[in-house]
Amino acid sequence: MWKSVCAVQNFVACESRCAKPVPPGGKGASLMSEADWCRMTDDAEVSLPNLAMAHKLFTIGHSATQLSVFLSMLKQSEISLLIDVRSRPRSQRFPHFDQIELEGALRMTGFRYLFLGEELGGRPEDPKAYGSDGIVDYGKWRRSRAFQAGLERVLKESAGHDLVLMCAEEDPLNCHRFLMICPELVAHGFEPLHIRKGGVIETQQEAEDRLLQLQQLGAVAGASLFASDRESALETAYLAQAKQCAFRLDPAEMERW
Repeated sequence: MWKSVCAVQNFVACESRCAKPVPPGGKGASLMSEADWCRMTDDAEVSLPNLAMAHKLFTIGHSATQLSVFLSMLKQSEISLLIDVRSRPRSQRFPHFDQIELEGALRMTGFRYLFLGEELGGRPEDPKAYGSDGIVDYGKWRRSRAFQAGLERVLKESAGHDLVLMCAEEDPLNCHRFLMICPELVAHGFEPLHIRKGGVIETQQEAEDRLLQLQQLGAVAGASLFASDRESALETAYLAQAKQCAFRLDPAEMERW
């Protein structure tokens, strides 16, 4: 999973949609049996195409950025499509990043907006996505049909657009967009670029090197002579960081499920 796939396929980008988020535990949230989950994970990996990067794929965390500065950073990177991967696309502290406000501002300035928070968000609605400790199991959710459908949409859109995946956290190492989504993108031949504060670009390798250093695995950071050692260390580092940063359910919520 951690190796890049170098395969080029032509793919036609499908028409954009703007899905509405399902509130946590609200009407429309679907629960599934273990058998349904198994069928999902069995089916998910066979239908997803491998695509090499035809256009650039970025990630960004809006944090406390002013809207004008945020839009300027998107223009600077020549992005045309923003994909919102927040499970809850709203911000009490920064209302200009609420879904309706943000989508309107993006469209007025020439950007497209696509919401994929239900499929690619870091707080899945399905209880099967969580471990017994209440923490989201990123590896398990990546194998779900919902995640794979969202990933496939991203890959299709990337055939026609320079795009950015947006969440809230400024540092990708603290966000599911890096910890959950990016490993799958790398496995499909992409090298995501991370837009940091001030518009500074951090490459995927640079971000992974920081992750290795953070998890005390810096010996294999950079250009390691032994690729297998780096891949193994990265897998360990991703798991450890996810344990620290992934969404954790409230105990009361776990009892309700």
